[in-house]
Amino acid sequence: MSELTIGYAAMLEQFHPTDIIEYSVLAEQHGFSGVMAADHFQPWVPQQGQSAFVWNVLSALGERTVGDLGPGVTAPTFRWHPAMVAQASATLAAMYPGRHWLGLGSGEALNEHIVGQYWPEAPERINRMFEAIDIMKKLFHASLNGKDVKHHGQFYKMESTRLWTMPEVAPEILVATAGPVTAKRAGKHADGLITVGAPLEKIEMLFGKFADGAKEMGRDADAMPKVLQIHMSWAPTDEEALTNAMTEWPNGGMKFPKADIRSPFEFEQMAKLVRPEDFEGRMVISSDPDEHRAHIQKFVDLGFDRIYLHNVGRNQKEWIEVFGRDVLPKLSR
Repeated sequence: MSELTIGYAAMLEQFHPTDIIEYSVLAEQHGFSGVMAADHFQPWVPQQGQSAFVWNVLSALGERTVGDLGPGVTAPTFRWHPAMVAQASATLAAMYPGRHWLGLGSGEALNEHIVGQYWPEAPERINRMFEAIDIMKKLFHASLNGKDVKHHGQFYKMESTRLWTMPEVAPEILVATAGPVTAKRAGKHADGLITVGAPLEKIEMLFGKFADGAKEMGRDADAMPKVLQIHMSWAPTDEEALTNAMTEWPNGGMKFPKADIRSPFEFEQMAKLVRPEDFEGRMVISSDPDEHRAHIQKFVDLGFDRIYLHNVGRNQKEWIEVFGRDVLPKLSR
């Protein structure tokens, strides 16, 4: 089990990229280690208001910070051919050795439907992701050995090629999932697991399936990274924290699958149905830093190696300072 790190989840859906860079630098100064940011083409709801290109922002963050850099997550399946994601990842890893990991997901219509392709059911999306992983691993391996590689599969073709710019060690490939079948397949084919805050018994089930998959391939799941993103709402008062959750991150209170919704404006209409009680069990909303600390500590105790925190309000600077002082120093294995 590797050393615990608590990083900053940078929401490109909420903040201008120059602001994200400043917040990430400030977070590092206050004890956060590393940054993760999702590859979104659109925000969840119009209120969030932004959606910058993740690879540009991660490159800029590499120059301004010293921690790890993860797109958590990108989908190498619809907007992107897997070879393009592999090239972007390899370049970032070459520029900032030892700092970059590659987080992958099966995609959401909100981001992927924009290129006008058929949007398939979840099983096909997942199968596409694992074929994409196969392509990227082939590319990384062949390129490190100075060879070309090609691929002809069910969903993708790639003519003979290699990545000409490579790091000395290929980036770790981590798969994001909240489901048991994908978790087991991730244990077989990926280097690690990513998930979001959920009831502890669900996380334990995912860990178990991931370990089963790893064991089938003769791998030790305990030695493989496990990454968690936690959404929360902290503000100086409980009332303000609740208002922030309701206005800035109503998608956190939506208790249904979101992968097939295509527009921020559709999410906005659905957000009108969200009530404060819908966040219960999904996100801590509180002005008490210690309540947040206790919640985070449960996931530390469960065995996560890297945890990235997202405060849903616009009060990023104040939150970073408070949590850097009152929360991070109190978290421990």
